Amino acid sequence: MLLEPGSLCWRVGAAGHATILVDGRAYFDAAREAIGQARRSIYFLNWAFEPDTRLNPKPDGVAVGEEDIAGFLKRLADQRHDLDIRILCWQSALPVAATQKFFPIADRSVFARSRVKFVLDGKLPLGACHHQKVIVIDDTLAFCGGCDIGQDRWDTPAHLDDDPRRETTKGGKGFFPSRHEVMALVDGSPAAALGDLFRRRWKRCTGETLQPSPQAANWPWGVPIMFEQARVGLSRTEAAWQGEAAVKEAEALHLAAIAAARRCIYMENQYFTSELMGNALALRLAEPKGPEVVLISGGRSPSYFDHITMDPTRSRFIERLQKADRYGRFQIYGPVTTLGHDMIVHAKLTIIDDELVRIGSANLDNRSFGLDTECDLSIEADGPTASNSSATIARLRTTLIAHWLGCSTEVVEAAIKRELTVGGAIEFLRHRGYCRLRPIASTRLNPVTALIARLHIGDPMGPEDSFRPWKRRRALEARIKAYAAENPPPEADDPMHGGTMDRLAS
Repeated sequence: MLLEPGSLCWRVGAAGHATILVDGRAYFDAAREAIGQARRSIYFLNWAFEPDTRLNPKPDGVAVGEEDIAGFLKRLADQRHDLDIRILCWQSALPVAATQKFFPIADRSVFARSRVKFVLDGKLPLGACHHQKVIVIDDTLAFCGGCDIGQDRWDTPAHLDDDPRRETTKGGKGFFPSRHEVMALVDGSPAAALGDLFRRRWKRCTGETLQPSPQAANWPWGVPIMFEQARVGLSRTEAAWQGEAAVKEAEALHLAAIAAARRCIYMENQYFTSELMGNALALRLAEPKGPEVVLISGGRSPSYFDHITMDPTRSRFIERLQKADRYGRFQIYGPVTTLGHDMIVHAKLTIIDDELVRIGSANLDNRSFGLDTECDLSIEADGPTASNSSATIARLRTTLIAHWLGCSTEVVEAAIKRELTVGGAIEFLRHRGYCRLRPIASTRLNPVTALIARLHIGDPMGPEDSFRPWKRRRALEARIKAYAAENPPPEADDPMHGGTMDRLAS
């Protein structure tokens, strides 16, 4: 088993019920239901929290009277005086806040003189951000993943080009881009642990100590349960700061999972730029009997800054894997809508074989593994039961691929059975008209973009190199060299050639 407390996980526990919510509508619907049933406490941890976000948006002209999330929370607080509602949000830099409608200023104004306690958290190293996305209800139910609270986060698995519920302005003058998000919902001890995570952050920011007060929270009505008695691990990233040691559980679990994969590494992520992760994947692709690697990301970064910094670095990442792919087991795709517009892939999801699914806030970039504050939640298949088996994880991966291609899960299952690999099935279906996944190619870099990619401009590894990219290059090379020494290629006659969970555990 990979999920053990220590270097790979902060906490490990059993969730009586767990599920994975695909795209913003499923998350917002479940969150609205769960929040409405809260009895004692509602805690939010967010990178961004836009107070005018509607959890259940309607087409223009129908939304009159529809509550935004700020109004919803204030009403609950006024109706239930024993309900403790707290929001802890990153105190973002002004340029970042400008891209999210200046939410720190708006939140302070909206929640002033209300019973909802709103605090901006700036207790972290210069250049870092608090990137966690968590909601904890009554310490017994919790959401964890990659989706913040914002109007542009809402979308459905259909990813329609002109969904009137995603209008940016009244009158249909514009639409938010199609966006893919993934969140996990758990109860039991993992939810209590996420409550502890919130209280640790709250105390560090405000100095106030909060006491846990668990109450039995009801599972949201209408939300299907995928796993029962699931083995759940929580992994974090926290930068070294003011005498506190760095926490790198998210990085360690990623590397361990890549090393343990036998058949398939499937990843959805906003950024693929970490050179350490790229080299770990490349080592597996170089093995004659290693796993296939299938990556899903946006075709192009939506912001100008990320386009000029992260896209060139991703191009080097892709090129590294293509060179290592001597056996034809690597694909990377960018999804598009029916009309051919790029989708924003904001999910941070990894599925290893049919044994482990990880959902969280950590991107596959440097800063998510050493500088920013992150939290990932992983579920490991445990036993043959239908409610907590590898078949459940395999169905999740099939569902995701079907939603990308715009076909049924039965079509994807038949293609995988025919081709025997996930990547082969995607290619088979793409050539038969299901072409909403398009290969992402590495691009030729000019001297400027090549320098940006080499120094990972905008993507520091930690506080020590946050504004010293020349130190970043040296640190990266040292980490990659150390990892290669610790993970030599297997001997040709090694019967454990492809890497297994058992090999890693031993």
